[in-house]
Amino acid sequence: MMLKGRATAAATAAYASRFPELPGNFRPVLGLSVSSIGIGTYLGDSDDETDRAYEEAIKASLRGGINLIDTAVNYRFQRSERNIGKAIGELAGKGEIAREQVVVATKGGYITFDGGVPANPRVWFEEHYVKTGIVAPTDLVDGSHCMTPKYIGTMLELSRKNLNLETIDIYYIHNPETQLEAVERREFLARMATIFEFLEGAVADGKIGVYGTATWNGYRAAQTERGWLSLDELMRIAREVGGDAHHFRAIQLPYNLAMPEAVTRSNQIVQGGKATTLAAAKALGVAVSASATLLQGQLSRGLPPIVANAFSGFATDAQRSIQFTRSTPGVDVALVGMKSVDHVRDTLETARRPPATLEELMRLFQHGEAP
Repeated sequence: MMLKGRATAAATAAYASRFPELPGNFRPVLGLSVSSIGIGTYLGDSDDETDRAYEEAIKASLRGGINLIDTAVNYRFQRSERNIGKAIGELAGKGEIAREQVVVATKGGYITFDGGVPANPRVWFEEHYVKTGIVAPTDLVDGSHCMTPKYIGTMLELSRKNLNLETIDIYYIHNPETQLEAVERREFLARMATIFEFLEGAVADGKIGVYGTATWNGYRAAQTERGWLSLDELMRIAREVGGDAHHFRAIQLPYNLAMPEAVTRSNQIVQGGKATTLAAAKALGVAVSASATLLQGQLSRGLPPIVANAFSGFATDAQRSIQFTRSTPGVDVALVGMKSVDHVRDTLETARRPPATLEELMRLFQHGEAP
């Protein structure tokens, strides 16, 4: 039986109050108290050993002061979602946490297998997606991406089942800019309107809390690039579909020491003026999660000395990288992939210190090592 409920203001505030040793870790996001660091579940082998490691890491995160979990239906071929569902269920069953204290975000858009790569992927795809009517061959972009209400609806139900949650707090359309490889912008926006309309219905049905877009290139690209996403355009679509009370409330994009475009590139238009993605999101009331905080481990070691000087008191470059991302004004949550308890413990050491001040961040700005 699925866990009922969703994250609430009162429950997340009660959760935050349990961690006075983490100053500045919790912040208001979407009317909730959300940790400045979230656990990501993208990387790892599709095997039982990794499943067990993730389940323990998720439980350690929730026990330690991290209450946002990020995933996608295609991460490790649905295994990551299932690991999350099992971990939350176990802790809730023991009374260690309440469902309403946890913010769970997942994504749909990419074709996914079930637990691993089948012996014949093409035949499997035909049997499970085409013959069942879930996907028409003409729906696919780049051989892997589908953005129709039928497909997204199927993935949403699959995610709810995997996560064992009646309501998913944040549901993202995964890399929608992929569609721009195959269709013109006008058609793309029409498809987004259709999807937003479907997602507003999912909110009304209690299946999701809010929705958004999780991107890789879309919000970092220049306006002249084909895959560029306009937050203002998407917001207008949301208003047309859902009115002023629409639920397009969250975005996700990479932001780290090596990928600073969210604060260095004024590629968005808000109220007739140019703005960075972070500034635009703030102006439009959209929550921001930063992915790739450690750039799949590349920013966990070997950083230049100026970074250590800017963020003194930290033991590792990984902690300094996390501190940079979670401290940047406009970033609500820094997502860190963690598939071991040791990694969770190391990450939580960052949360034991307050976020960096603007003065500390400016030390990097002034030396040209970061935005």
